[in-house]
Amino acid sequence: MRRICLTLPTNRPCADTLSALGEEAAYAAETFDVEVRLLVLDSADAPAREQHRAVLRSLPADPRIAVHHLDEAEQRDFLRRAIARADTPKPDLLLDLMLPDRVSYGACTNRAFLIAAALGCDSVHRRDSDSRYQSVDGRPVFPVHHELRTLGRRAVDAAAMVDETVLATAHQGRSVAMVGGSFVGELSVDIAEIKALDPDVYADIVGLWAPGHWSDEQRKDLAAESFLGAGVEPFAHDRSLLTLVDPMRVDMCNIAFHGVHERVPLPPATDTIGSDYFLIHLVHDAALPGVLHNRDIVNFYTGERRTHAGFLAYQLRFAKFLLSMLYLHHVYERMAEAGETLLDGRGQVRADLVARLIRESAGLDRAENVRRLDVLDAAYRQLGDKYEELVDDLAVRRERLLDEARRDMEDFALLTEGWETLVHAARVTPVLSHAPSAEAVR
Repeated sequence: MRRICLTLPTNRPCADTLSALGEEAAYAAETFDVEVRLLVLDSADAPAREQHRAVLRSLPADPRIAVHHLDEAEQRDFLRRAIARADTPKPDLLLDLMLPDRVSYGACTNRAFLIAAALGCDSVHRRDSDSRYQSVDGRPVFPVHHELRTLGRRAVDAAAMVDETVLATAHQGRSVAMVGGSFVGELSVDIAEIKALDPDVYADIVGLWAPGHWSDEQRKDLAAESFLGAGVEPFAHDRSLLTLVDPMRVDMCNIAFHGVHERVPLPPATDTIGSDYFLIHLVHDAALPGVLHNRDIVNFYTGERRTHAGFLAYQLRFAKFLLSMLYLHHVYERMAEAGETLLDGRGQVRADLVARLIRESAGLDRAENVRRLDVLDAAYRQLGDKYEELVDDLAVRRERLLDEARRDMEDFALLTEGWETLVHAARVTPVLSHAPSAEAVR
């Protein structure tokens, strides 16, 4: 029987989301006759973890569903043993990259990829703790419906399971590597207040994530369509498209991967939003088939972001995202140029080539990032109030932020170089080094 990993990394209370995730697991097992490993990677504080355990224990029993709820100590123990088994260079650094002491959107998903391999799962289906499912006539609309209809199938066979196919004949013999949807609701990046305060400043700031050589007009167009997801239109009926999926049309709160996540990891950058989107670009640029569907998830902001501390922390992550784009755009452009040569004779991604492009990017002149910080400084100062405090903080951190953005890519290259070895080691490493407890596995 096919085994899948339905996963949710979290560092905040999210009992309602976990309960809904349990419903999606039950839907998958019942509708598609699969085994589901429901994996919750929990970095929340102790009271929230206890609440999460209670929710997960209360899910209806199903022999096809096993719940794995791991706190950071259990995750670290697994990683330490898998890294030791892999016998890769710089094991201590690899452990830090896999489980850093700061927020990392890429690292938390990388841990899910490795633990899914240890659990013998064919695919990974990721959701977020600050999102929820849409519903029609009181019934939740689960993305796993489209994911399990097509993921891992040859595209020529998956074509019968979608509404439309826009895929070259040459690509139809390859397996569907990714199935994804988007989101509705609030912007995926918490900068709507800037847009309300000054649309021109908003366009200047958002335009900073464009490649450095783009024109002002291209930047304005990018700002107009960025971070909107699928807008506000609620789900009414299913639509699905087999294609080379445009990275701008899917979101990591609503994604599933087959195969590709075991070849290349995500950037482990800390305090950097958007660091978990790399594989979406890789799948597209390597001409791997994907399915785009409209079972969009509802995005919402947690209360923590509305606090002053939460505001400062999030805007720092946004600034680091802008700096990361100097390097990532270079890699994306080189991957687009490489196209199908990113694949080996078996149609698998060549991790060595991807790692080489990442390492190459780390040598770029950082003058473009200096300019980004200059524009960001001027834009935030126009907004005044708390944004001036923010920009003063960024000014103090300026050199460190520039250095970190480059080092993040060097770390990403190192992790990519050892990733396949690490995945192979994870496959034969028990998730828990002790007898599983009811809280860890059910």
